[in-house]
Amino acid sequence: MADIEIKAEITGTVWKIVTTPGAAVAEGDELMILESMKMEIPVIAIDDGTVKEILVKEEASITEGQTLVILEA
Repeated sequence: MADIEIKAEITGTVWKIVTTPGAAVAEGDELMILESMKMEIPVIAIDDGTVKEILVKEEASITEGQTLVILEA
């Protein structure tokens, strides 16, 4: 099985995490919501898999390109 890194597309803050490690997700499922400049930006699964690890916590500051979630495909 291959690991898939889900990375932040923007710099901002983790507003809400909507999944948990071990959860099965499908391509397009929402994993978390980021906040940047008062806008909510969803982070979605780019493939089907299982959430292996969540590398950030709610309210954490994140940078563009930072790995947020690792999926096991």
